[in-house]
Amino acid sequence: MREKIKLKESARQLLRCPCGFKSELKLKDCHYECLKTECKAVFPVVDGIPVLIDESRSVFSIREFVDRENKIMPPSSQVKQAINRWLPGIHLNVNTQTNYQKFVELLREENETSQVLVVGGGEVGKGMDVVLSDPSIESIESDVYFGDRTAVVCDAHDLPFENNSFDGVIVQAVLEHVVDPYHCVEEIYRVLKPKGLVYAETPFMQQVHLGKYDFTRFTHLGHRRLFRKFEEVSSGAAAGTATALAWSYQYFLLSFVKASFAKSLVNLFVRLTAFWLKYLDYYLINKPGTFDAASGYFFLGRRSDRVLSDRELIELYKGSQ
Repeated sequence: MREKIKLKESARQLLRCPCGFKSELKLKDCHYECLKTECKAVFPVVDGIPVLIDESRSVFSIREFVDRENKIMPPSSQVKQAINRWLPGIHLNVNTQTNYQKFVELLREENETSQVLVVGGGEVGKGMDVVLSDPSIESIESDVYFGDRTAVVCDAHDLPFENNSFDGVIVQAVLEHVVDPYHCVEEIYRVLKPKGLVYAETPFMQQVHLGKYDFTRFTHLGHRRLFRKFEEVSSGAAAGTATALAWSYQYFLLSFVKASFAKSLVNLFVRLTAFWLKYLDYYLINKPGTFDAASGYFFLGRRSDRVLSDRELIELYKGSQ
């Protein structure tokens, strides 16, 4: 059964129309109405969750959520849940736990209490427990499906929140799934308070996942340029070259099969035979070669008034070439 995550009143006051004006909303019966005369858009509330999507700019439609037809993240079967619980995985985010701890420490230095928006937070991301368990942090999780922790359904291209609202934004394993990551980061910049924190993880050497909802990959410098309006606190590889090798091994074997049952057997075989590779990343994670071939990269930074130039960007290269 779905764990009910309800918006607190403090978060509800931040909600805005996702359409161009970002106007105030009024809750009426089981829907929100935009108060802007030129807009007057209406957005449903489904099981207590606002569905705030500008259909004119999104690949998703409101009807999908009202009719429960959205299948971007279908619930896992009990068998699959058991396999994930008991079998070793092939993925290892070496730096994630430390990065989130730093994120929390920086928030505490600036604020007694903080509001953090999690973009793509329908399920708890790897390492995020340290954020969610901190009593000084109120997290507002948004996503494009009804996940266990989804409090607001919205598209990252048009975040339905007031300007300068949040002390922090987390966007973990999301920006590869949006059609315009640069615009999404502009939205993150908009809803952050001055000097607000952003933490992002985005894959580089990782194959397609979530099927048709997978669009983009970033090198370390490409990822840094994505956040060029932010002052860097730290950046680097989240998951290294050994994890990238394990992903390649898995997808190499999957390329031989097509049937769902055969794919399940391949995935089981890979997890039993290649899980150990990921542990090499503890040694490799900060090596120069990892900056050229990591499975994914992270960025922790502050909203800034200064834009990193491309000349400055190329001086930040840390690879081995």
